[in-house]
Amino acid sequence: MDNFLELCVPLHKLALKGNWLAAKHVLDQDTRLRNAAIAHGCPTILHIAAGANQYKFVEELLRFMDKDQDYSDLELRDSKGNTAFAFAVAAGNMRIVDLMLQRNPNLPTIRGGDGVTPLQFAALQGKCKMALYLYDMTKHVFEIEDWDLLFFTCINTGNYALALKMVEEREVLAFSRDGNGEPGNTGLHLLAQKPLDCCCQNLEHGTPIKINPGMKQHVVLQLVKFLWETILRIKHSKQEIRDIISQPSQLLFDAAKVGNFGFLSELISAYPSLIWETDNNNQTIIHIAVLYRHASIFNLVHEIGTQKDIIVTYKENTEKNTLLHLAAKLAPPSQLELVSGAAFQMSHEISWFEEVSKIMQPSYRNMRNSKDLTARELFTREHAKLKSKGESWTKGTAESCMLISTVIATGVFSAAIQLPGGNNDKGSPNYLDKIAFLVFAISDAIAFISSATSISIFLSILVSRFAEYDFHKSLPLKLIIGLIMLFISITSMMVAFSSIFFITYYHGLKWVPSFVSIFACLPIFLFIFLQYPLWSAIIYSTYYCRTLFKPRIKMLYVLEK
Repeated sequence: MDNFLELCVPLHKLALKGNWLAAKHVLDQDTRLRNAAIAHGCPTILHIAAGANQYKFVEELLRFMDKDQDYSDLELRDSKGNTAFAFAVAAGNMRIVDLMLQRNPNLPTIRGGDGVTPLQFAALQGKCKMALYLYDMTKHVFEIEDWDLLFFTCINTGNYALALKMVEEREVLAFSRDGNGEPGNTGLHLLAQKPLDCCCQNLEHGTPIKINPGMKQHVVLQLVKFLWETILRIKHSKQEIRDIISQPSQLLFDAAKVGNFGFLSELISAYPSLIWETDNNNQTIIHIAVLYRHASIFNLVHEIGTQKDIIVTYKENTEKNTLLHLAAKLAPPSQLELVSGAAFQMSHEISWFEEVSKIMQPSYRNMRNSKDLTARELFTREHAKLKSKGESWTKGTAESCMLISTVIATGVFSAAIQLPGGNNDKGSPNYLDKIAFLVFAISDAIAFISSATSISIFLSILVSRFAEYDFHKSLPLKLIIGLIMLFISITSMMVAFSSIFFITYYHGLKWVPSFVSIFACLPIFLFIFLQYPLWSAIIYSTYYCRTLFKPRIKMLYVLEK
């Protein structure tokens, strides 16, 4: 214990900090410390320095070993069976890994705890470049379980480039299952549940696989395309293909729930019959897209022509809801939160309801579900609380803005009556011939007129009926005009204020009115900065959300040869 406290503990700390000079002084006191277990879990000093990314320390320690030409210390394992090389791989330090490989090229094949290779450590830690670097050095010792384990680890951690490289070399991985449940998920099932992200997307793939020309060449979509084409090429029976994609879950609907547009595009383009697939509740991916508010997937109805007239007739098995009933339901919280403010969320929901209503057959628009509710009645019931919140927010905003407009109108009206500089004997303003006075008169008049206009607009909002469809166009438009008038009135008021200083201090210090004029711009810029979130929310909900239903990228595509 005395040796441990005096030598091992300081050496442990020095390795973590990368202080080689002090560590070498300790090692010189007892050379056994070079390969001794110096901490709980039996790591050596090389384990600790490699795991702490201390490149210079590891370099000097390996030079220390070069004197004896004995590199057996590199293969020493801690209590869990892991080498220092595995620590360096998990840390993702390529330079330390290269230093060790120069001295012992067999390190990548030495398995650690639970028989895991260093390559698996890199994949588990999400070290994409490290995993790709070690793959060719390690794959020759792989067993069947190692292929499956590494393949699913790469998908779960986002290392799609390595997963694609593996399945290109071993196509049977396209049918492998991860063993979580009976039967487990295939690679496609895992990819269906993931959004379009990729930690290795900047890595170049050897032979890029052409995907939807409207999408960026993400490696994850190349992986999806290769897996799906492999399944279609090897499995010739429709039932076999259906069994693969529907067990343990129906991956089409998993992708539709999370809005995985690219995934669905690759599958449906290669096998268009999937459009007709239904889940256990007799819903197609169009129904799921409407229920979960994914416009990019819903826009598929614009590509399938008259087939949509058949799909929109499908009704749920449980509550007999039509497609319009699903649009009438309140959107999931994750989708509602994409639009800020209850009033604008209500506007967005109405846009969805109207868009779905356009593609419905007239006889289906007033159809009732098992609860004897039409889609319109269901919309009113589902959105009652949201409508109430939107009404409260809109009234509060209108009241606050109207108060500000009233204060501005009062101030500029008083300034118009009490003219700066007073009047002469004839009743004319003394500074009537000065440009600054003309600027004051015009800006003061604009400020009063615009503030009075904004008062009228905000008052019309307060006395509005606040019906459901008022949130769709009327209220957002009034808010936009009212805020524009308020902005104009504030700007004009500050211009009038600055011109008064020019008139008053014209014969005094010239820098005073100039300084005040510049400083008077602060409230204008502050208003723009503070009200920008409100502006963006109004524009997004009123105009941009309506462009969501005008597809920019087609889901179904044909690649030119």
